[in-house]
Amino acid sequence: MYDRVGGTPFFDELTKRFYEGVAADPVLAPLYPSDPDEFEQARVNLLWFLVQYWGGPATYSEERGHPKLRLRHAPFVIGAAERDAWLAHMTEAVRAAGLSPLDEAQMLTYFQASAAHMVNAAE
Repeated sequence: MYDRVGGTPFFDELTKRFYEGVAADPVLAPLYPSDPDEFEQARVNLLWFLVQYWGGPATYSEERGHPKLRLRHAPFVIGAAERDAWLAHMTEAVRAAGLSPLDEAQMLTYFQASAAHMVNAAE
């Protein structure tokens, strides 16, 4: 997938689109750093995670260790509203990329499963 979509530049643009939505979202924005530099670092962390996950360089693991996604997200209350908001912004970012139908479906399937996996709070 990494090579098919154009490598790191694709994921850089994807995460920029996604984080634009997050910044303006009343449900998600409080879960992210308010400091602009820390907010950007969170975006970069997601960028390198996605690059690695989809077959690119292992920069994320080299710099941050094993992803441990649920553990890293444990301090945040993530319920259905947070899951749905996160998934809506990621879906919008993926669809705006103009991928082939197969690549889009693969990405969205992964993000749907990931969003569901991060839920750690009952409504």
